[in-house]
Formats: sequence, C-alpha cells, structure tokens
Amino acid sequence: METELSYFLGIDYPTWWFLIVGGVFAGYAILDGFDLGAGSIHLFLKKEQSRRIALNAIGPVWDGNEVWLVIAGGALFAGFPVAYASLFSAFYIPFMLFLVLLIFRAIAIEFRSKEDMKWWRNFWDRAYFVASNSLSLLLGVVVGNLMIGLPIDERGNLVGSWLQLLNPYALLMGFTILALFVMHGIIYLLLKTEGRLYAKLRILLNRAVILFIIAFTAASAYGLYAYPKLSDDLQNSLSFWILPSLGILSILSIPQWIKRRKFRIAFVSSALAIALMLGVLAFELYPVLLYSTLDPAYHIDIYSAASSQKSLGIMLLIAAIGTPLILGYTAFVFYTFRGKVRLDENSY
Repeated sequence: METELSYFLGIDYPTWWFLIVGGVFAGYAILDGFDLGAGSIHLFLKKEQSRRIALNAIGPVWDGNEVWLVIAGGALFAGFPVAYASLFSAFYIPFMLFLVLLIFRAIAIEFRSKEDMKWWRNFWDRAYFVASNSLSLLLGVVVGNLMIGLPIDERGNLVGSWLQLLNPYALLMGFTILALFVMHGIIYLLLKTEGRLYAKLRILLNRAVILFIIAFTAASAYGLYAYPKLSDDLQNSLSFWILPSLGILSILSIPQWIKRRKFRIAFVSSALAIALMLGVLAFELYPVLLYSTLDPAYHIDIYSAASSQKSLGIMLLIAAIGTPLILGYTAFVFYTFRGKVRLDENSY
C-alpha cells in the first residue's frame, strides 16, 4: 500500500471508495429488495390474475435492478481487491448458492407464462417464491456475519467450515432482512395495484410491519447481549444511535403514510429504512472492511485492502461520470413504467 494518501474535498481516496461501494450496495438492496419482497409473498396471492399482476409490476425493472449487484461487486473488486478476495473466499458456498437462486428466479419469471398448463405455472410460482425468500435470507446472513466478524487468519482465509456462518445472530439478521424486503415489496405492489388485490396487500403489509419489528428487535437484543463489540460501539459513540433511531422512525411512519394513502412517501420511508440499516453496518465497520474474530491484527481495513492511490483516483473520476448516468437511466425507467399494472397479451 502507498504510504501517502491522496485526498479529495478533505477525504482520502479509500474512504471515498468505501462510501461509493456502500452506496452501490444500498442501491441494490433498495431496488432489488422490493423485487425480492414481491416474490416472497407470491404464493400468498391465490388467484392467477393477482400473481400475473404482481409479476408484471416488477416485470419492466427487475433485471435492471439486478445490474446494481454486478456494479457493486465490480466496485468492491476495483477498490478493495484484498477484501474482495477474502469475502468471496469465506462466502464461496453461500455466494454460489446465491448465484443459482438468482438464475432460478430469473428463469421462473420468464418461463412461467410460456405455457398455460396449471402444473407448469404452479411449479415456477413455487420456484420464484423459494428463490426470492432464500435470496433475502442469504443477504441477511452475510450482513449479520459482517457485523460480528469472521474467523479469518493473517492471509484473509476463513478458518473452519462455512457452516459456522449460519450462527444464531446471522440467521436472525437473515429473517430481519427478509421481513424488511417483504414490507418494501408490498408497498411497491400497492403503488401498482388496485381493487381486491390492493385490499389484500394492505392486510399483508400490516403483518409484514409487525413481523419486521419483532425480527429487528430480536436481532438487536441478541446481538447486543451476545457480542460485546456491538454494545461497546454504542456506548463509545452516542452518534451511533442516530442511524438506528432514524431507521425505526422510518418504519413506524410507514403504516401512517399507508393509512393516508401516501404510498410514494411510504415507499421512500421503506427505502430509507434499508439505507439506514446498511448505514449502521458501514458505521460499525469503518475503517475496517472485514473484522477477524481470531486476532485484531488480522482485520482487513480500507487502507490495507485498497488499490493504489492512482487507481482509486482514476476510478473516482469514472464513478463521478457514471453515477449520474446510472441514476438518470434508473429514474427514466421507473418514470416510463409508472402507474397501475394493466394486463395484455404481452404480459407475463
């Protein structure tokens, strides 16, 4: 690593890249989060027409939302190749499973409407449902393990079996992320539906909010009890309380916005809650990217894992040019396909 750090606006390049990587991952969680949430309730929609409407609500955007995951992975590799290697090595089996589930979800969405047989559609409906729920759970497991640290050695390799990553806290975080995405997805579907389906979604949303609050409370309480590192951070920095407090306020505001039929504001509140949860993760980690539970000397931070300062500078320029283009394209797509879903012969 270079000894001299380069700065832009008073912030060093590795910190800038840390913010960029975190921002792109947050963008993926917000955008593909409602796709996954919509899929997680798919089997709760009993009627064929309701399932088709739900699929067509995400139809124009789901594949574009997944692109953010590719960008996030590329940004992590470009900015912090050492952390990228350790992370993907530690989570090799879960990430391969994640990739397979992504493929099955895409196939289920595209193949479902190709045949009219009931068994055919039921099969892909179940594949879509299982893949969506499993993807959300896996993402939560990754977040949970990043919060508490990984048993990595001085070379950045995972010590022991990957099954240890399925610890109670990580699983609780998995259910928390699942509930959060379900709530996020239902709110998005409320923006795109009407009639009886809309009424059913209102009922499901109330249950999803309660489920998320229970899961979030359980994960937070267990984490603070079982992992002193998390509680120490809270005690050492009062500002750390700001992000989770704002996140809770965002969640609690959602039922009120729905009650007032302010669905867009409710969706923004849900997106903000996702961003704030990832903000807590970033605040907890910085400047470390991967905590080692074996020895603090094995931590991988943004300085030891970063690319050269010249490379980071060039990539920051590329990011400054590309980010507005990506955001503009995303906004254009959502604006183009705004409004309620209407089924026709070209629909899923």
